[in-house]
Amino acid sequence: MASEQNVQFATGAGTASGYLTHPSAADAAASASRRGLIVLQEWWGLVPHIKDVAQRFAAQGFVALAPDLYHGKSTVQAEEASHLMGALDWSVAAQEIAGAMRYLREVEGCTSVGVVGFCMGGALTVIAATLGADAYAAFYGFPPKGGAQLDRISAPGLLFFGEQETYFSVPDAQAFAASQVARGIATEVIVYAGAGHAFFNDTRPEAYVAGPAADAWQHTLALFQSALK
Repeated sequence: MASEQNVQFATGAGTASGYLTHPSAADAAASASRRGLIVLQEWWGLVPHIKDVAQRFAAQGFVALAPDLYHGKSTVQAEEASHLMGALDWSVAAQEIAGAMRYLREVEGCTSVGVVGFCMGGALTVIAATLGADAYAAFYGFPPKGGAQLDRISAPGLLFFGEQETYFSVPDAQAFAASQVARGIATEVIVYAGAGHAFFNDTRPEAYVAGPAADAWQHTLALFQSALK
């Protein structure tokens, strides 16, 4: 069984905290190396669903750290989530994500670090890819135009959307992926028929779609198992 704890780590914006999960001894032994993952929250905050996703990755042999980007705040109400996301300083969040990546490398001894995120965290995942992540998977999220220096991304990546996405621009993500492929950097956008925003979140029955969620999970594991050495 994976172990879990709350940790603090240094960032360019001060001390931050997060939820850390380690693989069990058996799962760690099955992994070829000590590989790390940053798991980035939706607009709800660091809620049990995100912790559960981190635990799922730990069960696959990854050391997973979910930074608490709202600093202790979370909600189940959409209106409050909108306020929390609106109040987020994205430049500070980027520094905290970078600090979390350093923590995995320098404290946990991870030989490579990937990033995965959902909704708001999906957009932040793409931003994190500009900061030196070794691979990334962004679920239904993408930065607005000018929100990230996309030409700095050299890592392979996956971007997942439902065909009924209403919050983020799928065409922008597809154009980005095409430009990355033209540069020789493996990048793919996968759009699922019959799915909308938040299709992976199995705590939201009104949004969750089992087939696309399972397929996206398998693609994500394959990416990280291949790219994180």
